[in-house]
Amino acid sequence: MPKPFPHLSRRQALQTAAATVVALGLLLWWLLPLGEDPPAGTITFSTGTKAGVYQKYGELLDNEIRKDMPDLKVKLETSAGSQENVRLVANGKADFAIAAADAVETYQQNGDPGADQLRGVARLYDDYVQLVVPSDSDIRTLADLKGKRVSIGVPNSGVRLIADRVLDAAGIDPDKDIQPRAEGIDTGPKLLGHGLDAFFWSGGLPTDGLKQLAERSAFRFVPIQPSLVAKLHAEGEPTRYYRATNMPASAYPSVQNNRTVPTMAVSNLLITRKDMDPELTEWLTRTVIKSRDGIGRDVHSAQLVDVRTAIYTDPVPLHEGARRYYRSVKP
Repeated sequence: MPKPFPHLSRRQALQTAAATVVALGLLLWWLLPLGEDPPAGTITFSTGTKAGVYQKYGELLDNEIRKDMPDLKVKLETSAGSQENVRLVANGKADFAIAAADAVETYQQNGDPGADQLRGVARLYDDYVQLVVPSDSDIRTLADLKGKRVSIGVPNSGVRLIADRVLDAAGIDPDKDIQPRAEGIDTGPKLLGHGLDAFFWSGGLPTDGLKQLAERSAFRFVPIQPSLVAKLHAEGEPTRYYRATNMPASAYPSVQNNRTVPTMAVSNLLITRKDMDPELTEWLTRTVIKSRDGIGRDVHSAQLVDVRTAIYTDPVPLHEGARRYYRSVKP
């Protein structure tokens, strides 16, 4: 026979109730800042191309923002990608955007307008470079791209920036040694084997555009070896943001046949400007962190967003509002 619950004295009951109230209060404080009204108004958020991870992440984050800040309207804008996003934020044409760290550093090194006003909100997840060819292609290495029709990404995209550097490091002139094409993840997959011999993509894993391609057509990835990444590192900043890694076998199971693929990755940042309202930025940072699991159910790469690593927004300093949030949750 189960033992009855022990009888609690009045004092013990009060202590238990008080502890419960404190625990609930801390939970509510984590989720919503008590005593503050959610920010209102309108912000512009620049994402990326359709069928890309930036766009999908932005849409899902917008849904979470509506829950936390119902009076804040978010205008989602598509773009070419990282390079354009950095310029839009720096010039005040977008309030927030996602951009790869190498694109941010390149903009700063060029001394382009507003570079000194850029600030970080959070380090998000990594983009993986994915060089895609038809399964029956004779392209096995980067050197085999010579003379081929290769999409190197649309102008002002992060893909274009990386593809040009990878090709150059491999001894291939993008303007002379290949037939360059400018396709994004929304158009490149449809043309593979039908006007394109290969295309570069840099994005989170998995990317919807490639998942859809895997459902209707066979393709494979051309490896990018660690030796090439080391060569890029030797060139100095901003190539220091590239790291040699392996694309996990689980990224595109039907394509990779349980095999990893050597490649390179670069971290993505959520950026804004120095003059963005600190309170709004603090709220947005909180939403980004606490919505990780919810967004991660649809955007797998978003599961890697973590409060312990989000503060590392090099090469830009943290925005003051983001800093407030991270300090408030510091263990």
